[in-house]
Amino acid sequence: MNTSSSRTPAVVLGAVAAVLLLWMVNPWVEVPAEVRPIVTVVFWVAAIALLVVLYLAARRDADSDTVEIEGPGFARFLFNNSSAGLFWLPIRLYVGFSWLDSGWHKITNPEWTEGGAALRSYWERAAAIPEEGRPPISYEWYRDFINTLLEGNHETWFSWVVMVGELAVGIGLILGLLTGVAAFFGAFMNMSFLLAGSASTNPIMFTLAVGLMLAWKVAGYYGLDRVLLPRLGTPWRPGPVFVERRDQAGP
Repeated sequence: MNTSSSRTPAVVLGAVAAVLLLWMVNPWVEVPAEVRPIVTVVFWVAAIALLVVLYLAARRDADSDTVEIEGPGFARFLFNNSSAGLFWLPIRLYVGFSWLDSGWHKITNPEWTEGGAALRSYWERAAAIPEEGRPPISYEWYRDFINTLLEGNHETWFSWVVMVGELAVGIGLILGLLTGVAAFFGAFMNMSFLLAGSASTNPIMFTLAVGLMLAWKVAGYYGLDRVLLPRLGTPWRPGPVFVERRDQAGP
């Protein structure tokens, strides 16, 4: 794929995403309620497709690995130097134990483990629209998602997803086991709670999780990642574990 052949779909996708975004966020022309969910989905599909097209085009460019803007030395140290692992260690442990404590309280609570009544109550409060004031959920698509879960009584199994997820994130961060992955799912849960209108500690936890994700190469250096990551490698550069398996498999 050359630059000219990839430019046309990128321009089309970019134009579609831009027009839909302007339609959704401008204060003068309101998107009809019945089509807003469709417009939202189409926007995100176009935006993600645009990212994929641009990425594939850049990968075929001989100069794609050239750094156009050099980052500050402190940022390179913070996110790439193993010595910075000592800085991330207390942050990692704080976030990890916070998730472990939250998950433990839920998994020892019958209202969470026996039918998910606690989660259903949380969803009902979040999806409610008061007569006065702003509702807890600002985005209609997320309220529709919560209402779909409520109508299907999905709290019976979704409560276990929340509990096991919180415990897994906590254990992963405490042990420094796939720290970047654990931090990503922790941030994902924080964002889900924020979308449901629950602030609490979520803004701080989300911010710290983003930092751990950016520092994924070194945040778990004083943990299992120190041994595990060099062995596993990455999808774009597999480590000895996958290279050895590939060699054993043969042609």
